[in-house]
Amino acid sequence: MEYASETEVSTAGKHVRSLSAALNQVLFGQEELIDLVLTGVLARGHILLEGLPGLGKTELVKGLSKLLRLDTKRVQFTPDLLPGDITGNPVLQEVDGRRAFIFQPGPLFTNIVLADEINRASPKTQSALLEAMQERRVTVLGETHELPRPFFVLATQNPIELEGTYPLPEAQLDRFLFKLEVTRNRVETLERIVTQRELGSEPKVDPIMDATTLDEVLNLVRRIYLPDVVANYIARLVDGTHPGQSSAARGIRFGASPRAALSLASAAKARALMNERTHASFEDVRFVAPSVLRHRIVLEYNARVEGLTHNDLIRSLLEEIPFQGNPTPKTLKPA
Repeated sequence: MEYASETEVSTAGKHVRSLSAALNQVLFGQEELIDLVLTGVLARGHILLEGLPGLGKTELVKGLSKLLRLDTKRVQFTPDLLPGDITGNPVLQEVDGRRAFIFQPGPLFTNIVLADEINRASPKTQSALLEAMQERRVTVLGETHELPRPFFVLATQNPIELEGTYPLPEAQLDRFLFKLEVTRNRVETLERIVTQRELGSEPKVDPIMDATTLDEVLNLVRRIYLPDVVANYIARLVDGTHPGQSSAARGIRFGASPRAALSLASAAKARALMNERTHASFEDVRFVAPSVLRHRIVLEYNARVEGLTHNDLIRSLLEEIPFQGNPTPKTLKPA
């Protein structure tokens, strides 16, 4: 593999900056959230957005799909939603004079799936997304169907304390690259919303990228150099989430999986490209670590009673695990 050049990274960075500027006109006052959403998309990951209703989670996803010119389908998750309602079902039809079951694709067969209020559906329906999110395919009655590329699941969920919500299974949470927390707006942002938006209206945006350009940028992210010292830092961070491996992990019951380490590496490379660098750094890892780890660690009961949160423990972990070595490569040679 040939590593990304400065010229390629600079050109891709301009496209990403245009995307970021446009999304900031869709969702006001959420610059860091938008940076993380774009980082997740560039890393080819699925994203879970958690926040109270009305904070703009759905508008952000819809704006992103318009800017990227990608086919998008929205699924409103409800308690009566069945797995076949999203994967598709075989339908009995007459073909060449005989009856046969023909598979009719569901809304998963698109580029961006907006899974709205995903935790209002039953666990059985939530689990129907597992194969699609990991293997980018769907199996129905023993027959496998490939999903379009690229394929992203951008899901929104309400805090689990709200009535009528079901916690997502750990296996499904692990398949989300990021879990992002959407917070309420500040006063100045609310004033801007009131003066520039009308109830029921959608912000108008023009496409920034087409499918070809997006594919080139996504492939470029894979060619960002990951220095050995940064890979080692990622491994030590993930290992530190397990009980007995760090002081911060004393409040953790179960630590992060190897998929978390792969997610940190991919997200760090995507972040490097956004900053127009040809290699990932320690700071890239630190920036994405809370979003990658907060839904992959399970807290002890005592930690929850004491009021500790996932973010508190991750912050302690980042303070405890030191950097080792220089992540800046002197030369980049083809691997």
